[in-house]
Amino acid sequence: MAVRELQTKQLPQALPLSKLIGPSFIILGLGLGSGEVVLWPSLASKFGMGIIWGALLGLTFQFFMNMEIERYALAKGESVFVGLYRKFKLLPYWFLLSTFIPWAWPGIAASSATLFGSVFGITNIKLFSIILLIIMGLILSLGPILYKTVETLQKILISIGVPSIFILSIVLAKQHHWQDLAAGIVGQGNNYFLLPAEISIASFLAALAYAGAGGNLNLAQSLYIKEKGYGMGKYAGKIKSLITGGGANRNAGEFGEELSLSGNKFDITPANISIFNQWWKNINKEHFLVFWFTGSITILLLALLSYVTTYNSDQNISGINFVIAEAKTIGTIIGSGVGIFFLIITGMTLFGTQLTVFDATSRILTENLILTFTKFNGKNVAKVYYCVLWLQILAGISVLLLGFTEPLQLIITAAVLNAFAMFVHTGLTLWLNNTSLEKEIRPNLFRNVAMSLAFLFYGGFSIFTIVDRLF
Repeated sequence: MAVRELQTKQLPQALPLSKLIGPSFIILGLGLGSGEVVLWPSLASKFGMGIIWGALLGLTFQFFMNMEIERYALAKGESVFVGLYRKFKLLPYWFLLSTFIPWAWPGIAASSATLFGSVFGITNIKLFSIILLIIMGLILSLGPILYKTVETLQKILISIGVPSIFILSIVLAKQHHWQDLAAGIVGQGNNYFLLPAEISIASFLAALAYAGAGGNLNLAQSLYIKEKGYGMGKYAGKIKSLITGGGANRNAGEFGEELSLSGNKFDITPANISIFNQWWKNINKEHFLVFWFTGSITILLLALLSYVTTYNSDQNISGINFVIAEAKTIGTIIGSGVGIFFLIITGMTLFGTQLTVFDATSRILTENLILTFTKFNGKNVAKVYYCVLWLQILAGISVLLLGFTEPLQLIITAAVLNAFAMFVHTGLTLWLNNTSLEKEIRPNLFRNVAMSLAFLFYGGFSIFTIVDRLF
C-alpha cells in the first residue's frame, strides 16, 4: 500500500482534560497484568522492597516514551509506524518480527488461568488457558467498535482493582513495612543497595520492561490516540467488528469511507501552535495522572502486599504460586472470602491485560502488514486485523500445547525480548520526532535527554542480558 502525502487540514481545538481520559487506561492495563501483578511482586517476595526503585524508573521512562509516541500521532494523525515507513521502507518487517515473536508466549493468560483454577478447583490449566484465549478472541471480535470495547473493559477492571489493592495494603501493612517501602524507593534494601547480588539480571530486565506496557506495545499508543480522535487524529477512522460493526460500513472508517493509514498536517501558524501546545499540555496531564501516578501507586502497593504476605515466609513458593500464597495469607488474616476476592480480581486483571495485548499487537501487525504488502489497502484493515488476531490466538494455543505452561518463565522470556524492542523503538521515535516534525512542535531539550537516557538504559541492560545468556 502506497502511503499518500500528508494533506493540510485544520487542527481541531483542544479538548478539556475531562474529555481526554481514556487511552492511558489502555496502556496502563497493558502493564497491570505483567509487571504490576506478576513480575515486581514476584521480585519483592524474594528480595524485599529494595528493588522497587526500578519499577518507578521504568514507569518514568515509559511516561516520556509514550508521550513522544503520542506527540507524532497528535501532530500528524497517523501512527509512528506510518511515519517511520515514510523514512525507511523496510522498518515494517522489523516491527512484524519484534511484535509477533515476543508476544506469542501466552504467559499472562496462563497466569490468569492458574489463579482462576486455584479458586474454582480447575486442575487442567493448559486446557483452561486455551479456553480463556478463545474467549478473549470472541470478546474482541464481537464488540461493535473495537476501541470502545477495550477501553471500557480496562476502565472497569482498574476502577475495581486499584481501590481494592489500596484497602488491602492499608489493612495488612504495618509501620515497618511502609518504612521498607520508602527505603526501597531510593534503592535501600535488606543488606543491599539497588540490586541484591543473587538477583537474575534477566528477571530484573523483564520487570523493567514491564513497568508499564513493554516492547512495541508502547507504540500502540499512537494508534489509540489516532482512533480516539485527538489532534489531527480527528480525521482518522475506527476499526469496527466484521460481525457487529454495522451494515455495509463494516470495513470502513467512522465517516463512511475506507480507513486510511495516512494522516494529515496543519499549517504552522501562531494560532495553530497555541492550539497544539494546549493539546500537548492536556494529554500530558491525562497520561501523568492515569498512567504514571495510578500505575506507580498500583505497582508499589502490589509489591508491598507481596512483601507483607510472602517475604521470608516458610511457604514453598515458585512461579505464579506466590500470588496464591499471598491470597492464603490475606485469607488467614482477614478472612477466606477476602483471599478468594483477591485471586479473582488479580485473575481478571491478568485476563484483561492479555486481551488488551492481543488488541494492541493485532493493531501493530495489521498496520505493518498493510504497509508491507501492496495488495492490501484501507478497505482491508478490519479483515487483516481479525485474521491477525486469531492467528496470534492460534500461536498462543500452539505454545501451550507444546508444553510451555510455566507462566512466570513465559513472561520473563517475552519481557527480555521486549526490552530489546523497546531499546530500538525508543531510538526510532526520537529520530522520527526530531526529523519529521516541524521545529516548533519538536521535543525540547529536556524530553530529548529523557528519551536518550531511556534508549541507553534499555540498550545497556538488553545487551548485557543477551551476552550473559549466550556466553
